[in-house]
Amino acid sequence: MKILRHIGLLLLACLILASCGMSKVKDISLSSVGISYIVPTSTRSFDGKLLLGINNPAPSFAVQEVTGTVRYKDKEIAHFTTGSLELQGKSDQVYELPCTVNLADGASLLDILVIASQRSLNSLKADVSVQAALKKNGVLRAPFTFKDLDLSSFSK
Repeated sequence: MKILRHIGLLLLACLILASCGMSKVKDISLSSVGISYIVPTSTRSFDGKLLLGINNPAPSFAVQEVTGTVRYKDKEIAHFTTGSLELQGKSDQVYELPCTVNLADGASLLDILVIASQRSLNSLKADVSVQAALKKNGVLRAPFTFKDLDLSSFSK
């Protein structure tokens, strides 16, 4: 299960970086990923904090929130949401990103263990919505939405 959480959190980090649609952010790269902590909050959810090493050659901007749903073979297994993240312009630093994951209705801890035992992201897809704002003027952009992202493509 620890492997699935790590892969899931890595995926979340990749999705944040891949989802920003502002003009000069295509060169942003993820240099490292770690987990500061994971704390179960109930039998169906947990909170955690990611450590993301991000190289941002673009101007400063803020990711307000990332929300999404993860599916396994077209069955919803989890919903996630993150806190906000201010990316400093023209910098390479480590950021902390809080996140919460909740099991979807009809999904169980056993489902997660079965998926984790396969040690593969095959058959995992996600729908993700990202809110971002320019730091200098604080204008909130419409959410960027990504449907049916194949999560196995993030593990290569």
